[in-house]
Amino acid sequence: MDVNAVKNYGEFTDEELILLLKERDKLAFTEIYQRHWHMLYLHTFKILGDEDESKDLVQDTFFSFWEKSGELQIKSNLKGYLFVAVRNRIFSLIRKRKVNPDFVDIVMEELNQLDNTTIECIDERELIRLIDAEIEQLPGKMRVVFELSRKEFLTNKEIAVRLNMTEEAVKKQIHRSIRTLKLRLGNYAGISILLIL
Repeated sequence: MDVNAVKNYGEFTDEELILLLKERDKLAFTEIYQRHWHMLYLHTFKILGDEDESKDLVQDTFFSFWEKSGELQIKSNLKGYLFVAVRNRIFSLIRKRKVNPDFVDIVMEELNQLDNTTIECIDERELIRLIDAEIEQLPGKMRVVFELSRKEFLTNKEIAVRLNMTEEAVKKQIHRSIRTLKLRLGNYAGISILLIL
């Protein structure tokens, strides 16, 4: 199919739009923006909980996307690519806040193993209650390590000193706790891991 023969950009597939975007086609960019902005905004807002901050982050993501459009290397589908781009910006923002950076790195590593599927519309408050209940069910030391990292924002080194453990042991406990929560939370694992922060 000759994509240039079609006047309505809404009829193009994402793959066809990407080809046009690499040629700096502004209408292709506009179509991609209109097609994916709302979904990315909702995803970002669920995590950040701030409307303006979420809008700014998604706008910045699309600005960067346009700036790099000439050399785009999209190995997955476009939706997955944009989700990862937004996710990376979210984590950069979270790192600047009072959060244990070791914990953020571990959570990001776990998230990178998940499929980039559309986040379901769910009741976050109910899910947070479910997460907290599952955290309470974690084995003793694992729960203590996890909560020191999540709630008191201690670094792995600080936790190790407080509990007389090695930093490696602390890291393993956090990894295990997140994997346990992923298993228990099933279909909601992706959004749940972000809400854990």
